[in-house]
Formats: sequence, C-alpha cells, structure tokens
Amino acid sequence: MSPRVAVVGGGISGLVAAHRLRTLLGASAEIVLLEQRDRLGGVLHTVDLAGMPFDVGAEAFLVRRPEMPALLAEIGLSSSLTHPTGATATIRAGGRTAGLPRGTLMGVPGRDAALDGVLSPAGMTSVAAERSRPLSWEPGADTALGGLLRERFGPEVVDRIADPLLGGVYAGRVDALGLRATVPALATALDDGAPSLTEAASAGMAASGQQAGTLAGPVFGAVRGGYGEVIAALVAASSATVRTGVTVRELERRDAGWRLVLGPVPEPETLDVDAVVLAVPAPALRRLLEPVVPVASAAAGRVELASSAVVALAYRASDVVDMPGTSGCLVAADEPLSVKGVTHASTKWAHLGEDGLVRVRASTGRFGEQATLQVDDAELVARTRADLLTLDGIDAEPVAVHVQRWGGGLPQYGVGHGGIVAALEEAVAAEPGLAVAGAMLHGVGVPACVGTARAAAEQLAQALAPAG
Repeated sequence: MSPRVAVVGGGISGLVAAHRLRTLLGASAEIVLLEQRDRLGGVLHTVDLAGMPFDVGAEAFLVRRPEMPALLAEIGLSSSLTHPTGATATIRAGGRTAGLPRGTLMGVPGRDAALDGVLSPAGMTSVAAERSRPLSWEPGADTALGGLLRERFGPEVVDRIADPLLGGVYAGRVDALGLRATVPALATALDDGAPSLTEAASAGMAASGQQAGTLAGPVFGAVRGGYGEVIAALVAASSATVRTGVTVRELERRDAGWRLVLGPVPEPETLDVDAVVLAVPAPALRRLLEPVVPVASAAAGRVELASSAVVALAYRASDVVDMPGTSGCLVAADEPLSVKGVTHASTKWAHLGEDGLVRVRASTGRFGEQATLQVDDAELVARTRADLLTLDGIDAEPVAVHVQRWGGGLPQYGVGHGGIVAALEEAVAAEPGLAVAGAMLHGVGVPACVGTARAAAEQLAQALAPAG
C-alpha cells in the first residue's frame, strides 16, 4: 500500500520536505501539505513592486553552502540564479556613514580589523587592548555574545558593528544571542585555546578562508523572479495535495501512524497518515507536540521569536540622482533612526533596475522592541522615508510602496540553543513516523532550512521503506 504523509507548514522547509518525499517515495505516495495561511512560502514572499517581482522577506542565500544551488538544479531553476553586483555596503555609526569594516568575524574584530571611521578613538583603544588582556574560557561553554563583546571590547563594537550585522540576520539584539549558535567559528577557536577574542576571530576567519581571501566566487545568490518562482516550482515538483487556510489543531498518536485534527472546533476534520513532518514555527510546534512528545514540546517552548517589518519603495531614477552607489547601509543600534538597515536593491541586484526604476527596501524591528512596530503602515512608511532622507538624501515621492510585516517571523538563537535543539530532535526521533524541520533548528537562512527539510524527509522515507 502506498504511504500517506502529511507535511504541516507551507514555508520553504515544508515545501522542500514535500518535494524530497516525492523524490524518495515515488509517484504513488500521497503527500498532503497543510498551511494555516492563505498563501505558501512562509517568510519568503515575492510581491509586485512597480511591475517587478520583488522579495519582501528573505532576499538572498549563501551560495557557498550547497543546498540552494542543488535545489535549483533539481527543480529546473539553475538558469534563474543570479548574484550581487560589486557594490559594497556601508554602516551608519557615530552619526556618520562609513564603509562596512573589514577583518571581522560577524562583527567580532580580528587582528587586522579596519575599524577607523566606525569607532571613536576611545573605542579603537579598547579594541587594541583586548589582545593583551587575560581571557578565561571553559571549552564547551556558551554565553550571550553581546555581554562577552562588551566586557572584552567595550560597548562600541557591540552597538556599532556586531549588533547591526547580526540584527540583520536574526532581527535580534546581540545581547540576547548565544555565542555558540550565532558565531560557531568563534566558539570553536575559543575551545581550541585562543588567548583572546581578537585571536579567536582571526582563527575563525582563517579556518573559513575569509582572512586570507582564498574563497573564490560570489558569496550570495538570489532568484531573478524572486522566491515566488521557487515556491511554484516546488509545489509542481512535489505533486502534493496543497491545502491552505487550514489549521492543524491537534496531533494524535495511532497504533500505526498519526491522526491530525483539522479545522474549526465546531466542525473538526481528521486526517490519518503514516507519517508527519512538522515544519512550523516554535509556538505551533510546542502546541502540537505537547500531548504526544512533551519533552520536545518543552524544548520548542524555550525558543523566542522576533518580529520585524520590511518597507519596499520604488522611485524614478531622475528623482534619486544623489543616492549613494552602494549596496546598502546597516544602522548601528545606538543611532537615532527607526530602520536597522537599508538595501539599495536595484544597485545590489542588477536585474531589479533593468526597467529604469530604483528600488529600495528598509528593515525595521528588533527583538524586544515591539513598540517600534505598533504603528500603522502609513507611519512606518513615513518613518522610513525620513530615515532615507538622512541616509541616502532621498526626498522624492515613491512611485510604489509595499509594507510587509513579519509577526514572530524569526526564531532567536539564545544561550544554550544547541542543547535545546538536541533535546527536541532526540525526543522526536524516538517517535516512529514523526520528523521536524525549520528555521528554529540549525540556522535561519534558507540553505539551513532546506537542509533540515531534506533530513526530515529522508528520515521518514527510510522509516516507511518496506522491510526486506
């Protein structure tokens, strides 16, 4: 008998899991994908911005990880892969804009870090002194990255460099992010006996080839037609039965397989399946696992989420002639601006300016700063435009605007995150026919999500394979 598998969650993780299950289980398997919202893609979302497909969630992925290039090849989109132009980024700190500092490991200065123009003279002195200060580190330990950096380098490295860089990845504050989960190369170097954070950062960069400049080729990639192309291709390739606008309220264990309770309480619907992939955010995962795998549920409940918003704007090129020719600007946490970063999208990605318009996206919202998002769309746009005047000299009326809010969109990788995930995965692995995937596990980037989805699908396919 052909297996029936439910995939709960229609973000990139759920879609990739469905596609991989189809590949492994064959055409006869029944794969049902259930998504609570009325659209697929999760935090990947492509909109029409003045006639051009434009991503207002994640915009790019690391191409030096193999997952996305391999996936694009599998679904016939390799020709849609594109890379950034040579435009460089800047950072706004101390009331002025300077080039993004070189020689740091995710904002942690190495011995050759070029920080002038970003730090004050006092800040530069603190960084220079760090290498000679005794460092106490217990191998295998974890700590809040922000606190460690403040103690070793002073506050400016945190507020002006590390926080903007990591805030762009996690929509979080570096003071709440765990060292081991967010900058693992730094933790490894400390475990190996680096005598200072400066030397640990240098060792981490050397191990990846960053310091010596030995890595060839582009770092990031994107899809010319936006992530919407990827989503559509995955749906087609998976041949899954896709149901949107459906809430999975309960997960129940059966003698063989699982039962999902769907829909509103007055009119419940049940779906019996042989296996389930749960590719949902941490709160939904906690709720569904609580009655069946309470240890995993408790682990999921320890993962906090951050909210953010993206404001995308399009301008006539003649209206923004003074805009810097950079790829964008990160904003230090102590700057009196509402945005945390601006991407000059049509400068960074050549295809986004092929029609002669200039497209910009600004991000706002950090973990613990919900009040900044508790305004209406018009106010968000007004604040963004005021900041664009300060950062880019743009005072023109945009020809198109899109506001995208991401409530609870990004999991926070706090202190001990690796242990939380290990406990969750160990408990789930003990349940036949059950697997988890998603951004809360091994990285918030798209390649990491693809990796967890493939692993979940392969785990279930192996369990469903006929004996002998």
